Amino acid sequence: MILAGDVGGTKCNLGLFARQGPSLRPVFQRRLPTRDYAGFEDLIEDFFEQAPAPESGAPRPEIEAAGFGVAGVVVDGSLHAENLPWVLNGSAIARKLHLNEVVLLNDLTATALSLDHLGSHDFEILNQGVPVPNATKAVIAAGTGLGEASLLWDGQQYRVAPSEGGQADFAPRSEVQIQLLIHLNKSLPQVSNEEIISGRGFRRIHEFLNPSVRHASFDSADGDPAREITQRGLERSCPVCVESLTLWIEAYGAEAGNMALRTVALGGVFVAGGIAPKILPKLREGSFFRAFCGKREFSEVLARVPLSVVVNEDAPVWGAAYQALSGCK
Repeated sequence: MILAGDVGGTKCNLGLFARQGPSLRPVFQRRLPTRDYAGFEDLIEDFFEQAPAPESGAPRPEIEAAGFGVAGVVVDGSLHAENLPWVLNGSAIARKLHLNEVVLLNDLTATALSLDHLGSHDFEILNQGVPVPNATKAVIAAGTGLGEASLLWDGQQYRVAPSEGGQADFAPRSEVQIQLLIHLNKSLPQVSNEEIISGRGFRRIHEFLNPSVRHASFDSADGDPAREITQRGLERSCPVCVESLTLWIEAYGAEAGNMALRTVALGGVFVAGGIAPKILPKLREGSFFRAFCGKREFSEVLARVPLSVVVNEDAPVWGAAYQALSGCK
C-alpha cells in the first residue's frame, strides 16, 4: 500500500493506494480540515481510524511507501510554510509510519508530477493551442495560496522545477488594478501575487471595490468569503461580487501569462488548485485567456500556448503517490 496526500492550509486530502506493478489503484480517501488537528501525525492517525477495517482475520496491509505534497518549501526534509498551523518533518512522519523515509514535495511539484497519470477527462481545455514537443510546461494553482512550478525536458523525461512565484510582487495591468495595489499597500508590508490571486484575495478585492457592501460570511468566524463571493458572482446576485470575480480572474490570467513568458512554456500551461474548477463557467467566458495573452508583442505567441484547467482536485495526491512509488523496489 502507498499512502499519499495533499497537505494544504485549509484541508488535507489523504489517500491509500494499492500497488499494481507500475500503476496505482485508489483504495480509500478522505479530506480532513487541517486546523482541526494539533499536528500532522494526529491527522494521519485519525485517517487510519476512519479507513475501513480489513476482513475478519486478515492483517491490515502495511504501508510500503508514503509521499506528501505540501503547501510550502521543503528544505533538508522539513517544510517551511506560511499557511500551515504546524511544522512537518519527514523523519518524524517516517517514524510514525514505520518507514525509513517519506517523500515530501512542494504541492505544485506533486501536481506537476501527476499530469502524465491523469486522463483526458481530468482537464478542461481553455485554448487548444499548438503544443511544441518536449517544450517547457508550466503549472499555476490558486487556492489558500498561489503556487507555481515548471516542467523541463531533460532529453528523456520531464523534471519539475519548483517556484515561489506566488511571493513575487503583484504587477497591475489596468487603472483599477493600480488603484487596488495602492489600496493594499496601505495595510500590507508587501503586495505579492498571493495576496490577491488566492482565496483571501476575493474579500480584499470586494472591500476595495465597495466597502459598504457586506455579506454574512464577512462577519462570521466560520464564514468563507471566497466561497460566497464566487457563488454570488457566478449567480450574478451581487454586482460587487460579479465585478470582484472578474477582476480576480483577470489578475489570475495575467499572472499565468507572465509565467508562460518567464518559462517559455510552449508545451502548455496548466491551471490547477481548488478554485479554478469551482469557477469554470467564468473561466470559459474568455476574460482569463484575454488577460493571459495581453502581452503586446508576445500576444500572438501566447495565443498558441495550450491552456488547460486541471479539474481533478486530487492531482497532487496522485503525483505524490507516484513519486513515492518510484522509490519502491
